[in-house]
Amino acid sequence: MAGNTVNSQLQAWVDASGLSLGEISRRVGALARGRGYRQVAPDTTRVRRWLNGEQPRPPVPELLAQVLSEELRRSLTPSDLGLTTTALPLDTIELPLLRESAAETLVGWTRMDLLMPDRREVLNLIVGTPLVASTAHLLETAGRPLSRRQAGFGTDTVAALEEVTAAFARLESAHGGALCRSAIVGQLAEVMRRIQDGVPDSLRVRVFATTADLAALAGWTSHDAGRYGAAQRYWSYALYAAGEAGVPGRGAEIVTRMSHQMIYLGRLHDALALLDLAAARAQRDGQVAVQALVQSQTGRVHAGLGRAGEAARHLGHADELLAQVTDSPEWVAYFDVAEHAGARAVSARDLTHLGHHGHPASPHFEAALRLRKPGFDRVQTMDLIGLAAALLDEGDLDRAAAAGRQALESAGLQSALVAARLNTLLSAADRHHTAEIIELRAQAADFAARAPITSQVAA
Repeated sequence: MAGNTVNSQLQAWVDASGLSLGEISRRVGALARGRGYRQVAPDTTRVRRWLNGEQPRPPVPELLAQVLSEELRRSLTPSDLGLTTTALPLDTIELPLLRESAAETLVGWTRMDLLMPDRREVLNLIVGTPLVASTAHLLETAGRPLSRRQAGFGTDTVAALEEVTAAFARLESAHGGALCRSAIVGQLAEVMRRIQDGVPDSLRVRVFATTADLAALAGWTSHDAGRYGAAQRYWSYALYAAGEAGVPGRGAEIVTRMSHQMIYLGRLHDALALLDLAAARAQRDGQVAVQALVQSQTGRVHAGLGRAGEAARHLGHADELLAQVTDSPEWVAYFDVAEHAGARAVSARDLTHLGHHGHPASPHFEAALRLRKPGFDRVQTMDLIGLAAALLDEGDLDRAAAAGRQALESAGLQSALVAARLNTLLSAADRHHTAEIIELRAQAADFAARAPITSQVAA
């Protein structure tokens, strides 16, 4: 039985293919017979019913997607063709290729995220092969408009969006993700509504470049607030928007954020697989700062896996690439010598904890603190906590106590990342029993208990 509405997504792809309804029915039938589905033999009338909203039963959606994929020379899924149930898919980070449909999907995710604050896992976390495969697909995806409407944006609107997004980025760096996360997600939902109203061709690059920035920021603040599934959804749309904007290196940088989450959650092999995707794309795009970021983070992952030689090779390559960077786009300007020093610090710390001697982390944490630019309060706090924990590991208890006290004085941020780094200090303090360190540990434990965001991770 036909549905109540025309399947506009399927109609758009059929129009784009140039195939007649008769040719589509013939090719779907031939493909079905080749796979042993003798009962599948659609005619032109049946194809017209699909266009009018009828939802065909499996295996027809997959067969139809393959026929159109082959004709258009791009990978399409049944979801791209509108051949899915109406329920919001919570178990995937895939997005429809059509702009309006992708925006509508993200609006659904934002509603689930914002309206159910006490159910953090309502948006499922994707890991392993599904995560890597979906990310690879999104990294190579660019959408197409469904309609010719262009009423969503004007020049003034885009300029305001750019200004608001930059302001959110500054707030997030200074105060952590939790305080402004809901406002960022709400702003993203408003942008999605406007994208559904259409994007003028003259403003397409600016709209989607800024949307990629906003969605990446929504992902990072969600991660920093412990909303890991929501973070993936926003990063997936950031990848989609980066593909629309065509900004070299942007997609690869977003994938490094996804890999950072996997590092944080202890899924180092997933992180490495994502970084392999990012490295290939960054090399192709030629954005040196992004290549340096990928190498730095890859070195960190190898250190976490206990591979000292591989860690040194990638971290050294990052040094070489950073020396070539003269000017970075704003969206990757946070990765500089200070951020790389921080990666070296946690790499040295992880190698030490895995039994590799001769890798003191404290000099790298000190370098990161010395090199940090103003405005990065959260990461400076994390560096201080990391320094205190490293000095405890190295047996320098007096300096550790001083760094720890300074860290706790500046740690009043709503950030799961800070809470996770605080766990490394608590763990390191457990091994020492001087009065000063016992007092420091008690202060840190009290702070962790009263913090607005907690974390069981040590990062």
